Amino acid sequence: MDKRPTSHDVAHLAGVSQSTVSFVFTGRAGISEATRDRVLRAASELNYRPNLAARSMRTHRTGRLAVVVPIATMNPLTLLSGAISAAREEGYVVEVVSLPEDPTARDERLSELVDSGQYEGVLAFTPLPFTDTSGGGGPVVLSVGEFDDAMHMTGEFTDSRPIAEMIERLAAQGHRRFVHLAGPDDFPSARARRAAYLDTIARLGLESLGVFGDEWSGSAGEAAVDALPANAPPLAVIAANDVIATGAIRAATRRGWTLPDDVAVTGWDDHPQSAFLVPSLTSVSQDRERLGAHSMHRLIAAVRGGEPPTKPDGLLTVIWRESTESPR
Repeated sequence: MDKRPTSHDVAHLAGVSQSTVSFVFTGRAGISEATRDRVLRAASELNYRPNLAARSMRTHRTGRLAVVVPIATMNPLTLLSGAISAAREEGYVVEVVSLPEDPTARDERLSELVDSGQYEGVLAFTPLPFTDTSGGGGPVVLSVGEFDDAMHMTGEFTDSRPIAEMIERLAAQGHRRFVHLAGPDDFPSARARRAAYLDTIARLGLESLGVFGDEWSGSAGEAAVDALPANAPPLAVIAANDVIATGAIRAATRRGWTLPDDVAVTGWDDHPQSAFLVPSLTSVSQDRERLGAHSMHRLIAAVRGGEPPTKPDGLLTVIWRESTESPR
């Protein structure tokens, strides 16, 4: 059986002292990025993993972080992938914890995590029952506020600037008549997109046929387009998500309106199927993986007492496809 690599082996390969290897894996301040990268590359090449139990006894550091997500979260995998990869690159082991929807049970579970002594830090993509803390001898606790108490997404992904970008481009192509197919009013993201739609229409002096819908469903998109007058086209439909947009496309096609000549349609979420619709759907891509990584880097910086990382740009990107072209 091959001998398990040791910190001495990593130090030899990286050309540093054994204590430097230890400092890197315990998050000690004062290690340059170049040295840290060299040690981590050597550890990866040797498939070295620090002994977390021994480390904990020596340093009171567990080398473990918890990532907390609500059970009701839609598509959490990319968010988690970014967070976990960022933690592993820094030598941490990550445990993912899902929380119940009931607020009381959720608060109890969060308190148990914080009091368990198993983690150096807790990254929560959910509201916390207590103030974020890095003191008192417990773990650093960071809530990034991506969900509200009803488990609806908020935070970074309620940025509605792509709505304005899409309307501005469609107006530049010649569109003058618009309609917004909205999501439920109790979702912060839906409210933000509706507000951006109304503000942009008013700012550009465009015509709005109204705001319709109150649910994230294809049937809501169908019903809204079915209710439009026969002389509505040429028209641009700004849907609050891709599912609503697919319903709008179906209803428009059934009414004999062609896309994008009579009706242009945009969505939001960039669902994998959206690129394969006929016509393919213009949508907004959300870089959840990069947000997850950034959030984890914030937590690790707090655990180590370092400076927080700079907030990344471009988390939301409009993906222009066939469903948006100039009207006739």
